[in-house]
Amino acid sequence: MTVRGRVLADRAKALAYGLGFDLAGVATLGKVESAPRLHTWLAAGYHGEMTYLERGAGLREDSTRPEPGMRSAIVVGLDYGGRQPAGPVARYARGADYHDVMRDMLRALHDALQRDSGITFAARPFVDTGPVLERDLARRAGLGWFGKNTMLINPKRGSFFFVGALFVSVDLEPDAPFDSDHCGTCTRCLDACPTHAFAEPRILDATRCISYLTIEHRTSIPPDLRPPTSDLLFGCDICQDVCPWNVRFASTPSAGPLHPQADRGVPDAAELLALDDAGFRERFRGSAITRTKRRGLARNAAVALGNRRRESDVPALARSLLSDPEPMVRAHAAWALGCFGRVADAHVALHEARGREADASVVAEIDAALGVAD
Repeated sequence: MTVRGRVLADRAKALAYGLGFDLAGVATLGKVESAPRLHTWLAAGYHGEMTYLERGAGLREDSTRPEPGMRSAIVVGLDYGGRQPAGPVARYARGADYHDVMRDMLRALHDALQRDSGITFAARPFVDTGPVLERDLARRAGLGWFGKNTMLINPKRGSFFFVGALFVSVDLEPDAPFDSDHCGTCTRCLDACPTHAFAEPRILDATRCISYLTIEHRTSIPPDLRPPTSDLLFGCDICQDVCPWNVRFASTPSAGPLHPQADRGVPDAAELLALDDAGFRERFRGSAITRTKRRGLARNAAVALGNRRRESDVPALARSLLSDPEPMVRAHAAWALGCFGRVADAHVALHEARGREADASVVAEIDAALGVAD
């Protein structure tokens, strides 16, 4: 590696820390070590409805493919505060959309490094949206190891941080990869998962993962997986909460765009169920929560209300069952009302809906609910 490559790498990392990133390292682009495991994982069907992972699998095999001409990656971590109280919305989604925040910071890093070095070079930021295995790059850049819960864990930060990368068209001296494993015999993350989503250590069956079910899964949540989702509305932090590295090193959220907003940590599920599309867009503008769309969040809210079984929520579920424009939401509202057994208002709403519902999938959910309630 040339002296210039070493100096540029050192300056890139210093500038990254100066811009507010909490971790920074450099990796050389090329063949991706974990690509064979990705293909095995896809073949097992563990990706569920995330078909975009199949479409981009070839590009993910070699990190020089997504953006031709790139030579190195400046890989960064940005802490989002693991010491926030647990709640129905995963911690990462309680502030501004991290994709936008990190992309802007990575573009600023590109500009700063060009000014600082006097060299003009091409660059492209990647933050969880391109065909790039950022976690693999982060390990190669020395930022951490793959935990048994599949998260990247840093020995001084835990795992409550975002990973992003700035691909650059210059050669930078790479950092030593993180080759050691500090999980030992611990299985707390595997044991704590309420849906038993880990096929084995470091192998996640996304089709059983609450984060997948409440965000990426676009259709009906399987009935057997609804009760263990409890009151979770968007994402899940359970396997991170119990990790000893987070118990020890997780930080409090700092000021800035990722700081949790007051209405996003513990939103009322009945209120979310009642939102229309315009209300959903207005409330969650600029938030990662928009990923699930209104119908997905309403579906999740119905399940959460069924799981908590407060009779005061029955009117909200009844209105949703009788008037929501989305069959998927009506179906989950029917399931939730069935959780109330023979509570009079729930029973009446189910029978009323049975007499007027035309969608077969909703009728099936109503019949199943009435089978419990009658």
